[in-house]
Order: sequence, then structure tokens, then C-alpha cells
Amino acid sequence: MVVPLTAATRPSIPAPAPAALAPPTAATLGEAYAANRANAELASRMAAAHGDRHRAASDRALAAPSRRLLSFDGRGSGRAVEVFGDLAHADRVAVLVPGSDTSLDTYERFRAGAAALHDRLPRPSGSRQTGSRRRAEPRTAVVAWLGYTTPGTISTTVITPTRAAEAAPALREFIGTLRAVTGPDSHVILLCHSYGTVVCGRAAAHLDVTDLVLLGSPGIGVESAADLHTRARVWAARGADDWVGDVPHADADLFGTTVGFGTDPLSPSFGAHVFAAGSGGHSDYFTPGSASLANLARIVLGDTREVTRA
Repeated sequence: MVVPLTAATRPSIPAPAPAALAPPTAATLGEAYAANRANAELASRMAAAHGDRHRAASDRALAAPSRRLLSFDGRGSGRAVEVFGDLAHADRVAVLVPGSDTSLDTYERFRAGAAALHDRLPRPSGSRQTGSRRRAEPRTAVVAWLGYTTPGTISTTVITPTRAAEAAPALREFIGTLRAVTGPDSHVILLCHSYGTVVCGRAAAHLDVTDLVLLGSPGIGVESAADLHTRARVWAARGADDWVGDVPHADADLFGTTVGFGTDPLSPSFGAHVFAAGSGGHSDYFTPGSASLANLARIVLGDTREVTRA
């Protein structure tokens, strides 16, 4: 009980309201990045004056000139959306949706996964061989979307869909905003991890995405991929050492609240494309050099025939 009680009694950290910005376009991305960096810098100074050196350092890192923040909110546990690559000209965009215990205080851990994926994707420099075909390199970007208040791993919230139901409209709105920047011909690939898969499941029917990837999922609240009512290809993977494999994939109504998330997305009855994730654990899906990261890069690039199956 130490973790949730400590979190509940932590003093609120002062921070400014998010920068008041119009929805971004390809032409105004630079302005949005600059305004959100300035907001993060102010949040850092306010956190430091409050005596929270850890949050001040986290905010200060986000305010660095090299960071591309599509949005930032330093209030509470915090929210941030960060871009890797040239979003305005990307043909294929991967959006990462995190799971529990992700906040501004732990953001660098989440960011490291997005950065590793971006590093794994090739840079456009002509053409490349894919199987027996040669084709031009796609232009890619990766987005780390911490756009909701995630539940704590050690909490009752993490076993209910409450936070996911709250987050789904925000994810739908963000994908719409992203489409306005990249244009209708770009491919958006949604990579959802742990409780983030529950969020993606809730939002799926209204998301204009090409692929929906479920990583280390406890279940997403539906019995099959068809129940998501999405045109996206649905993928699923779980590392051999991921503890989620030992969690009962079931749901039940308890005093009017749904507890648990139902069918395992890796089960044949669910109907997802199951791919190999290697021997990693719950936090290892974006580890450089891993089988999981290699397959995720192939999915993002549209090289689906090259994806190794489980």
C-alpha cells in the first residue's frame, strides 16, 4: 500500500496552464514546438521554486531546444506529446500510447522507447530492397503520446476501464489533429502498450489508422478484433518473460464496475495477427536489437510480409 498512499498525499506541483494554441498545421509546427518548450521551461522554474527538483529536471529536459513538443501540460501528473522526425513530410507516422505509471516524472522511460523506434527506422536516402522488390524509402516520424492520466500499476484503477474511457476521446481528437498536419495520404500506425491497449481498444472504432498494435496487453475489453469495428490491421505480441501472460484474461461486473479486460489478444479466437516479440519482459518491447523492435519497425514501414510470426 506504500506506493498508492504516497502518491495520493504528494503535494500538488504548481505549473502554468498549457499554451493557448490553434490546432497545428504543417506550416505552424515550429511555432507550436517553441511555445510548448517555453511552457515546459516555465513549469520547470515553478516546480523548482516549489522544491520539487525531480519534476523541475523532467520539465527542464523537455524544454531543451532540440525537443519537438506538440503539446505540454505540467499540471498534476503531467501530459506531453513529443515528435521524432519530420512530421510535416512523413509518409508513415507511428504513435506510441503508454501504459500505467507513465507521467512527467517517468517520461524519459517512455520517451526512450519512441527514440529507439525512430533510430531503428531508415532515413530516406533513395531506395531499398524489400524481399524481391525495390522501393523508395518512406519518410517516417514517431510520436510519443502521453495524452492521458495513466493509472498506477499498484492501484484498483489499473484493472478497470475507467481511465481508458476518459482517454479515448483525447486519442481520437489527437489522431484527427495529426491527420490535419500530415494529410490524408499518410499512414498512421498506433503502437499501444499494456494499459495503453485498453485505451486504443476504446478509441479504435473512430480512429483513422492503418495498423493497431497491441503489446503486452491484459485484454482490451472486447472478445475479438472484429468487435473493434476498425478497418486497421490488428496485431498483437507478448514477450516470453512478460508477466502479463500470467494475468487472468477475464472480466466481471463488480458492484456496477467492470473489472478485468476479457479475451487475450494473442488467443486464436481473438483474430489478431500475432508476431514474435522475443524473450523480453513487459518493458522490453522497444529495446534496441530486440526481435520485438525489429518487427515493430517492419509494421511501421509497411513491410508486413517481413514480420516474423510467433
